[in-house]
Amino acid sequence: MAKSQLELHHHLGAHRRTIGGSDGVEFAVWAPNARHVSVVGDWNYWDRVTTPLAQADGSEVWTGFSADAREGHCYKFAITGPDGTTVEHADPMAFRTEEPPGTGSIVSQDHHQWGDDAWLHKRDAADQWAIPISIYEVHLGSWRRDPAEPFRERSFRELAPELAAYVNDLGFTHVELMPVMGHPFGGSWGYQVTSYFAPAARWGEPDDLRFLIDTLHQAGIGVILDWVPAHFPKDEWALGRFDGTPLYEHPDPRRGEQPDWGTYVFDYGRAGVRNFLLSNARFWLSEYHADGLRVDAVASMLYLDYSRPDGEWLPNEHGGRENLEAVTLLQEANVAMHADHPGVLSIAEESTAWPGVSRPVDGGGLGFGFKWNMGWMHDTLDYFSREPIHRKHHHHDLTFGLHYAFSENFVLPLSHDEVVHGKGSLLTKMPGDRWQQLANVRALFAWTWAHPGKQLLFMGGEFAQEREWNHDRALDWDLLADPRHRGIQQLVRDLNHTYRDRPALWSVDFDPAGFIWLVADDADQNVAAFLRIGQDGSAVACAANLSPTPRYDYLLGLPVQGRWRELLNTDATGYGGSGVGNLGAVLADGPPAHGQATSARFTLPPLGVVWFELDVAVTPRR
Repeated sequence: MAKSQLELHHHLGAHRRTIGGSDGVEFAVWAPNARHVSVVGDWNYWDRVTTPLAQADGSEVWTGFSADAREGHCYKFAITGPDGTTVEHADPMAFRTEEPPGTGSIVSQDHHQWGDDAWLHKRDAADQWAIPISIYEVHLGSWRRDPAEPFRERSFRELAPELAAYVNDLGFTHVELMPVMGHPFGGSWGYQVTSYFAPAARWGEPDDLRFLIDTLHQAGIGVILDWVPAHFPKDEWALGRFDGTPLYEHPDPRRGEQPDWGTYVFDYGRAGVRNFLLSNARFWLSEYHADGLRVDAVASMLYLDYSRPDGEWLPNEHGGRENLEAVTLLQEANVAMHADHPGVLSIAEESTAWPGVSRPVDGGGLGFGFKWNMGWMHDTLDYFSREPIHRKHHHHDLTFGLHYAFSENFVLPLSHDEVVHGKGSLLTKMPGDRWQQLANVRALFAWTWAHPGKQLLFMGGEFAQEREWNHDRALDWDLLADPRHRGIQQLVRDLNHTYRDRPALWSVDFDPAGFIWLVADDADQNVAAFLRIGQDGSAVACAANLSPTPRYDYLLGLPVQGRWRELLNTDATGYGGSGVGNLGAVLADGPPAHGQATSARFTLPPLGVVWFELDVAVTPRR
């Protein structure tokens, strides 16, 4: 694919130029079926006659130049469709927009001086599958607000130093930002995008977002952006019926409308639409230095019958339900992203068993680097939400994920989707009294961080937010006055730092060689245990007792004789636990067990997870 096709943002939209000795702005817009196009804006008093655009013979693009337009001017395209109706549309390629409820585009230019060269070099030299990745998912508008102004969302620039310091302190390697692209309706959380090339004006100007990302990079934190190529809203001033015809959306409503969200679906088979989306993916990686894209609602793109009853969807050319054009788009996007930026992460939120989501395109895969493990998430939360007395009947929910854990490169998501719409917070999902609820949250986190795959935690989970997430309110930071909630936060801090320092927990995430079951079938006691093995041969043992009864003198096999140090115990008093543990270590000098060369006797705390690593090896007696 020609590079220019991936850089539409350099050619379409509004760009400052000097033409014929005059400084001004050149405008260009794709509107192949329009009768007439002009630019209306601040410099011409929004008059539809003053700044007309012209269409060269055979071109689908309308262009024109205004010597009166300047950076900072607001504008729209007045487009007359085939039926003679004129609608004023925002620029699809606009780099900046008005703050809602305004819907205009703004002439903009990048002035930010980046300071993240060292970060980008390190990122692109790394093996993204064999590094520690622990992601903190953030909705910027509701992460933190000024208590004196609880209804005001803070800007990218205001949040930057505080977010970087907080994430760095907690030890997360990456931040994932819920959509920062322009969206007029805050209640969509950013998933109803109207301005694909502009940051949300409610949080600041383009350079403010660049400042945020640069600040995170200089703090050693990667930035993943949510990207939404699956659908777009029907606002008349935005992309819908852009030139008076279905231009960006598929013309047949059986493919062009998404009933779940009341939105349009892109026409992935149309070259202009495909180039728009491919350019958009490149734009956020190149112009904003994003370290990856997490692609939203991939399943809705892949299946023509997604959320549609029989008779209300249009099969592909072979009579099947697969959206072949969407498959091609995703493959092209992944190939282009990784060709330009080999260290970036491309992550699919894909909720079905579509094969090869995170496998290379030349092998028939979609080419993503990673896939959210929705099956693991549902099974694991279902298990933890049950009373311990009933868990033995659902033990497979805890262990079944290992049957397919290496079929894709998985991220384990405890995301925003699990703490909204009446689902409650992670804390309130848990059974029992408050002590047991908190203990279950601690155990869930330690189980997740040790499990094969990369981790993702939505904001607020790190201190056991009690109420369900509300995008119109800041998180309940006052909970940190309670030592029990501070204990959860300290646990997450220790999990991240312990995890990052131990290759056994991340260097072989996507190969069965990095995982060994020790105990997978002790359903009656609610116990499960496994080993993680690193590329360097190091090992970490993880044992979970998910009943409220301590298990004393529990035999577990270990690969090497010697002293195994207790790395982490979720029942430690500093985390709010009861302090049941192993006095810092166990001695592995027992007989072979669980397929391992030796064994040790462990104390497994109530509703607790413990991690161990070899501290001092000893030579076996002959």
